[in-house]
Amino acid sequence: MIREISVGNIKIGGNRPLVLVAGPCVIENEAATLRHAERLMSICNGVGIPLIFKASYDKANRTSVTAFRGPGMEEGLRILAKVKESLGVPVLSDIHSIEQVEPAADVLDVLQIPAFLCRQTDLLVAAARTGKVVNVKKGQFLAPWDMKNVVGKIRACENENIILTERGASFGYNNLVVDMRSFPIMRSTGFPVIFDATHSVQLPGGEGTSSGGQREYVEFLSRAAVAAGVDGVFMEVHEEPERALCDGPNSVRLDDLPALLKKLKAIDAIVKQA
Repeated sequence: MIREISVGNIKIGGNRPLVLVAGPCVIENEAATLRHAERLMSICNGVGIPLIFKASYDKANRTSVTAFRGPGMEEGLRILAKVKESLGVPVLSDIHSIEQVEPAADVLDVLQIPAFLCRQTDLLVAAARTGKVVNVKKGQFLAPWDMKNVVGKIRACENENIILTERGASFGYNNLVVDMRSFPIMRSTGFPVIFDATHSVQLPGGEGTSSGGQREYVEFLSRAAVAAGVDGVFMEVHEEPERALCDGPNSVRLDDLPALLKKLKAIDAIVKQA
């Protein structure tokens, strides 16, 4: 039985309908972030899918030292707090160090542990001790059954508010693949699983000084993951992916999102009735 986790007024897991975690990869500025959040809320309300808004205040894992990382924690959290307050939407962002945990927990509804940090015990423990929902992305270097140890670290801190996210596994150089077996394997921990559709089509470091991506495959992988029974889908979206300051090649164009979500919702309804 999959636990039901509360994120603000949203329920994820159990036999609840599909949830969307979405937003631009990085906070580019306040106006753009609010604009994207408002557009996403309108789309999700129209389709009838609950939204958790995601944007990173700092992208610490970049290919190049010159890559745009975001406004930083203080300014980024201020912007996310404004999104949360003005739209009433739960917010999620990445944390990268123990020092970030406490201030981030004051604003965020979900503390996200990036894939490359998913085995960092001290960071997991610090996040767990806040009592907040902790979403851990499975490292590209881990087998899905290894995530039971991640769950164990968080539960050892008496925190049962856990979500796991699949984002593909390294397959040769600059490439990721998604093993559909990972969804039932990770769900066997008893906690909800999200599919990170856009990072799964990323080509890490594929452009030399930045990562590439194949957004044309987001729909196919998302449909397969929802059919496999995931509890939510994670997508980085942008109004103009070609001009995005981070992860543009794998981001979904906002104009294309409504049609995709309608397809995913229909698949999810069939799965939940089965």
